[in-house]
Amino acid sequence: MNANPAAVAASREFLIDGRPLRVFDGLLPNVAEYVQALSRAAFTRTEVARPETAEYKHWATEIKLETLMRQPVFEFTRQAVAGFCTAQADYKPYRAYTNVASYGDMLFTHTDCLPEQHDLTALWYLCERWDLEWGGETLFYDTQDEIACAVTPRPGRLVVFDGAIKHVGRPPNRICYAPRYTFAIKFERVARDGDGER
Repeated sequence: MNANPAAVAASREFLIDGRPLRVFDGLLPNVAEYVQALSRAAFTRTEVARPETAEYKHWATEIKLETLMRQPVFEFTRQAVAGFCTAQADYKPYRAYTNVASYGDMLFTHTDCLPEQHDLTALWYLCERWDLEWGGETLFYDTQDEIACAVTPRPGRLVVFDGAIKHVGRPPNRICYAPRYTFAIKFERVARDGDGER
């Protein structure tokens, strides 16, 4: 990351097989603006969870990193990710995109990086409201394929986690007519030199 902003406090924290997961609430004040923009975005069915499920593509739209870094949402993300940085390692973004899921879509379990990479995924839930009965949770699994925690969509909620944690976003239930938008920013771990700089 180009700067080291002060870290913000998580509302919930978990360790799944020694890998961190933190939930942040109340960081994004203008969620409605993002939802309105996404309602006009061009989504394509191009995203794949893992190679063996490649025939089942998901809806996504990519965001250029230059555009992302000018958005207020990126500064809030940096503040959350700052808490994962160490004297030895920092994080820089390498991809950003939004997924959308509706009732009837099929989403698959997957990981976002290899275990030794320790990359981070920052996942925003972009909705103006979300009812508990609508479903749409993100489930996170341990190495025994047991559910270690579930994160419920809430307007402007952010979850940051080690990308090697297996997870899946569940589509909304039948009674939900709202799209389930999740905005993902992927961060790679980069080593600092001896002075604490990359």
